[in-house]
Amino acid sequence: MQIFQAFHKNPLPYIASGILFFIALFIFSFTEFFYEFIENASIWVRELFGGFYLWLGLLCVFFLIFIALSRFGKIRLGNSPPEFDRLSWIAMLYSAGMGAGILLRAVQEPVFMFLNPPIQTNASPEVVALEYTFYQWGFTAWAFYGIFALIIAYSLFVRKSDILLGTSLPALKKLKYLPQSIDLLTILTTVFGLVAAIGLGTTQIEGGISHLISKPAGSLWLNLFLVFIVCSLAFISAFSGIQKGIKRISNWNIYITVALLFFVFFQVDMLKVFNQFFDSLYNYIIHFVPLSLALGPYDPGKEFLTDWTYYYWAFWLAWAPFTGIFIARISKGRSIREMILGVLLIPSLGSFFWFSVFGSASFDLVSNMETYSGEFDSVFTSLFRFFEAFPLSGFTNIITIILLISFLVTSVDSAIYVLSMFSDRGKEHPKKKFRFIWAILILVFSVAIVILGAIKPYSNVLSAMQKFLIISSLPFAFLTAAIMLLT
Repeated sequence: MQIFQAFHKNPLPYIASGILFFIALFIFSFTEFFYEFIENASIWVRELFGGFYLWLGLLCVFFLIFIALSRFGKIRLGNSPPEFDRLSWIAMLYSAGMGAGILLRAVQEPVFMFLNPPIQTNASPEVVALEYTFYQWGFTAWAFYGIFALIIAYSLFVRKSDILLGTSLPALKKLKYLPQSIDLLTILTTVFGLVAAIGLGTTQIEGGISHLISKPAGSLWLNLFLVFIVCSLAFISAFSGIQKGIKRISNWNIYITVALLFFVFFQVDMLKVFNQFFDSLYNYIIHFVPLSLALGPYDPGKEFLTDWTYYYWAFWLAWAPFTGIFIARISKGRSIREMILGVLLIPSLGSFFWFSVFGSASFDLVSNMETYSGEFDSVFTSLFRFFEAFPLSGFTNIITIILLISFLVTSVDSAIYVLSMFSDRGKEHPKKKFRFIWAILILVFSVAIVILGAIKPYSNVLSAMQKFLIISSLPFAFLTAAIMLLT
């Protein structure tokens, strides 16, 4: 009886759980068909809507800058002082928004761009590589997050509404079933995104551990153990709340990330790093519009765009709703201007310097090799192999593994918190039972996908989970355009 009453009050989490269960059953029963369908559908989305994504990204950046600099930027999100100090606020939004990605791609992506220049300009190959890396990790990605953060924060702290995405725009409430559909899609996409992130992250951690102990990668039991550790720590963090759990781990992430950054920075040519950072940043800003629209010499070609930029844009869009909701939740007490400029500029500049340090150092390593044999091609092992060129490589690799786990935890705990808010009818402080339920569901689903990937490795299930996000990003792309039109 209590279950039926709870379903009647808020059917959303029960419907979402049921859909997730049947999707998992379908994947297990028809794995090869599922993978082929996702592969073809994701390519179709990128090819057909890739140009739309490019225009949308550019417009999102300019839209947010306009709002921040206009009189609307002065509006304060709530009447109380900021709930979190600026460092903790930046740490939490960065951990939730990027997290382990900057570790996965720190060396692999700049080196790829260095060896395969996507655009042809008069700049050096190093600057071109960093400029395009900046583009894919910079203002546009955070603008996608910022759009959703803006609409949710305004709804929650100014209009005193709830945090549910489907009801954040008054115009959407008039359309029958659309608000609930948006919220349902947000939950499903968040869960699939988490599964992909957990799978990729634990695979990199497992690869790093295997590399350190000189054993072949691919241990199923170690992967399952890592999944259990990440989900358990994330549950403890989310159960403790934002102040006690998520905030503390996010601060830890930033401290260790900065320490790792400066460990490399002080051992390389610092002047060269600064020169490449400022040259790449300057080129990125002045080329931002043609880069964003792939115009003339700034068009890397459809194949490259499909494999890289369209993929990134779809990925950021798929993560934008839940990340935006979390950013909105932690931005209470700040002005709209501070939130927008903070979200757009601070994480972007931090990422740019991170890629400049690791990119510049890896360019030198590649250039000094007699022949490059793909040492930095793998996202799972490139960073660990990179550290072998520096002193204390064993220690730094262990720190990297700990940091990977910590970043994964902050991505998962913030998602658990957002999913719990959806389940608790959009409450700012969701009940702890919902945090427990979602932690268990995410753990079970992640374990099932990892096991399935081991049983049927030919299907590359984790890759399919990532590509599912590309498909689910399409309605969010249209929703993003609607937000800008209706705001």
